[in-house]
Amino acid sequence: MIDKKADLSVKSQCRVLGIPRSTAYHKPKPCPDEDLRLMKEIDAIHIKLPYYGSRRIAYELSQKEYQVGRGHVSKLMKRMGISAIYCKPNLSKPCPAHKKYPYLLRDLEINRSNQVWATDITYIPMPKGFAYLIVVMDWYSRKALSWRLSNTMDVSFCIDALEEAIMKFGTPEIFNTDQGARFTSNEFTGVLEKTGIKISMDGRGRWIDNVFIERLWRSLKYEEVYLKAYGSMSEARHGIGDYLRFYNTKRPHQSFKNNTPDKTYFEGLEIPIAA
Repeated sequence: MIDKKADLSVKSQCRVLGIPRSTAYHKPKPCPDEDLRLMKEIDAIHIKLPYYGSRRIAYELSQKEYQVGRGHVSKLMKRMGISAIYCKPNLSKPCPAHKKYPYLLRDLEINRSNQVWATDITYIPMPKGFAYLIVVMDWYSRKALSWRLSNTMDVSFCIDALEEAIMKFGTPEIFNTDQGARFTSNEFTGVLEKTGIKISMDGRGRWIDNVFIERLWRSLKYEEVYLKAYGSMSEARHGIGDYLRFYNTKRPHQSFKNNTPDKTYFEGLEIPIAA
């Protein structure tokens, strides 16, 4: 993502992307096998008990005879991009160089498709490493509109997912995210502003806004990821793609009287009828 031959300085490129300048010069080392095993266990515990923080997760690991301290668990959780879900002062710290947008969903009744979209990123365990999955979701129907899998937390795969959702389904009135550096980056918000979408960002006390996508992560991981144990990125893309198609078109949701997200989404569209 960083082009050292570009006219824009490396420092400026890092500021735009919301990453430390040291990242541009850092040569990543392979993640130790023991850490990979721990990360898989941490991910499974987090999905089952999303309100557990590093202290409780460390205790759960000790019950499985893992010798690991809270500090190391906390470090791995940050690397995975996960944290306990509960009401707290700040869900996500924005990059100081990025613009902060107001929260637009307070007291808003969400009652139709393409009224509000949201997005989030989750960790996907792999045999020799890990990957990150982003999904753009229609809030009303819970339909997964688009997704991307990446082996880095680069903003580009987030933008790819966003642009695909817009290309296939048009534009929502509001797009809601947390204040993570990828979602507050000028590149990501620029796509939203260019298409006239109102930008909403979670603020204080808005931990619950992530719950809908967290439910998707739980279903995806228990019904697909943990069962398959992907051997490669291509295998993961194929498996996740198949599951999300099943999720949209076949999997019933009790919240919608056992209708699928696809049925709920298309019935919730306000489509003008010709006279």
